[in-house]
Amino acid sequence: MARKLMKGAEAIGEAAVQAGCRLFFGYPITPQNEIPEYLSSRLPQVGGTFVQAESEVASVHMLYGASGSGERVMTSSSSPGISLMAEGISYLAGSELPVVIVNIMRAGPGLGGILSSQGDYFQTTKGMAHGDFRILSLAPWSIQEAADLVQDAFDLADFYRNPVMVVGDGLIGQMMEPVEFFDDRAPIKTLPAKPWAATGWKRDRPKAIINSLFLDPAELERHNQRLKAKYDLMERDEKRFATYGALDKADVLIVAYGTVARVCLTAIEELGNQGVKVAMIRPITLWPFPSEAVREMAAKARDVLVVELSTGQMIEDVRLALQRPRPVHFHGRTGGMLVSPEEVVNKVSTIREGQAKEAHHG
Repeated sequence: MARKLMKGAEAIGEAAVQAGCRLFFGYPITPQNEIPEYLSSRLPQVGGTFVQAESEVASVHMLYGASGSGERVMTSSSSPGISLMAEGISYLAGSELPVVIVNIMRAGPGLGGILSSQGDYFQTTKGMAHGDFRILSLAPWSIQEAADLVQDAFDLADFYRNPVMVVGDGLIGQMMEPVEFFDDRAPIKTLPAKPWAATGWKRDRPKAIINSLFLDPAELERHNQRLKAKYDLMERDEKRFATYGALDKADVLIVAYGTVARVCLTAIEELGNQGVKVAMIRPITLWPFPSEAVREMAAKARDVLVVELSTGQMIEDVRLALQRPRPVHFHGRTGGMLVSPEEVVNKVSTIREGQAKEAHHG
């Protein structure tokens, strides 16, 4: 397929179709409405089905039933909508059902506003819902990467039998860039068969019972231990990140993800023209967080700066990655306000001059 100029939300929808998704269940909320709008017309063209549910709560439970039949399924929403899906996502994880969930984040808390934010970092990585479970979380910084990661997400969901989330700020959903899809794309994992799927029983195999309820506490403990082993495997094998700038030795190491990292890259280039050595690491998986890579890069830098569209949620993971007391600086915007390259340049300058205060929250 030739490169095509697409809005991020439309590219995400097309990526799902290219990955073999034929069932979408969702409910409209800005700034991701163009994903269901695109799929409402695109899915029938490939023999798929689009259903606008009566609520986010309904849509996530429709996912449960459809995924239980072995189909590749997806939903998309934005911040408050993901909160409404939280209980159902826990059921999906507990029942080991592979689904892809896209969250195009908007500003909060509460109704907040419809502009870009990264305020769902804690929700995505730590507080999705009740119980001991984890979801892989992929954070693109461009429309092409969003399309690529959506396709990867379906493979990862099937491989681990687990929900996978693709999370981007509002810009990812709304901006336009050239995108290319490849007909010969191969799965990124060796995908297992789905003997667990409820596809009809003809007395030729055990009945497929898909459930997250365990009345025997010993059985539930074994289930949780098996899930934990799966999450440990994700942590070992699925960390993704990218690095930029002065990798050997830097005055400042920036940690940023999503479109904010693109802003920081512009700032790094400007600072480089001024003779200032700045490196950046961009987590692509928010969970599992690339802790070892952050720690190794921080060892080559004098100072560490987290840049985020929030009040500093990723700081916590950066501090944990460093494994020792060390000042971590922060620059962020909230409410839908965007970080500018000039702000990052100025923040780096104050850090180098010893005038920046350490971030005391995260």
